[in-house]
Amino acid sequence: MSEDERLATRTLGDGGPRVAFVHGLFGQGRNWTTIAKALAEEGRQVTLVDLPNHGHSPWTETSDYLDMARMVGAECELFGEPVTLVGHSMGGKVAMTLALRRPELLRALVVVDVAPVEYPVRGGRTDDPDEEASPFAGYIAAMRELDLSALSGREDADEALRPAVRSDMVRAFLLQSLVRSPDTEHGWRWRLNLELLERDLEHLRGFPVPQEGATYDGPVLWIAGANSTYVLPEDRERMDTLFPSTRLVRIKNAGHWVHSEQPEIFTETLRRFLTQVEQG
Repeated sequence: MSEDERLATRTLGDGGPRVAFVHGLFGQGRNWTTIAKALAEEGRQVTLVDLPNHGHSPWTETSDYLDMARMVGAECELFGEPVTLVGHSMGGKVAMTLALRRPELLRALVVVDVAPVEYPVRGGRTDDPDEEASPFAGYIAAMRELDLSALSGREDADEALRPAVRSDMVRAFLLQSLVRSPDTEHGWRWRLNLELLERDLEHLRGFPVPQEGATYDGPVLWIAGANSTYVLPEDRERMDTLFPSTRLVRIKNAGHWVHSEQPEIFTETLRRFLTQVEQG
C-alpha cells in the first residue's frame, strides 16, 4: 500500500499490548481519545484510526467493507503483533469483516452496537413500522444542504442542522467534521466525503457475505446500548455462528452511541475484557 493510500492514525502510549479503535459512520479516530488515554495510561499502545472518507484519511472511489477492512488490516500488519480491535457501528462491521478474513491479525475483537446483518431503511427493527430505523440518510442530506457560504461560525451550522438532527449530542458529533479551510471560497469544508457516503449508504447498511465456513474463534466482547435496536435477540444466532466465543453486554441508559452516552461504564467494561485477554 502506498503512502497516499495509508489511513490516518494516531497512537497513544509507549508500549504494552496493542489496541486499535475504528469509529462509525461520520466519525473519526479522535472520538475515542478520552477512552484511549485511559487505556494507554494503564500500559497499552492504543491506535486511533480514521477510516477512508473520514477525518484525515484519503477519499476513495467506493465505500466498501472489504476495502475498508483491507486498509485497516494493512495498518494492523505494521504493528508486528496481534491487536485487540474495537469497532463501533460501521467500524464494527469493518472490524468483523477483518476478523473473519484475517483472523491472525487480531488478538481479540470488541464490537460496539452493531450486528453482522443488513439494516433496513425504515422499520423492521422497532415495534413501530413507521419509525426510521436508520436516520443516517437524513443526516447526510442535512449536511449536504448546509450553506457553508452563509456560516459566520459553528453556532450557525448547529442551528441550521437542528431541524434534521434533534439530538444535541449527535449534532455536536457531526459538526466535529466541519472545519475551517483557507483553501475554500467560503472558508469551511466537511472532512467527510458526503457525496460518496450518500451514494454508497445502501451498501453500508449491509454486511459482506463471509467466506464459507469462516469464523473468528478468538475472544469477542459485544457491547450494546440497552435502548438501541441495532443488536436484537434474533441477531444472537448469527453472532454466535460467526463469532463462537462471544460475550454480550448491554449497558443501561444508552442508545447507539453507547460509548458517548455512558463513557465510564463503557470504559470499565472494555478494561475488564482487555485485562482478561492480556492475562491469557
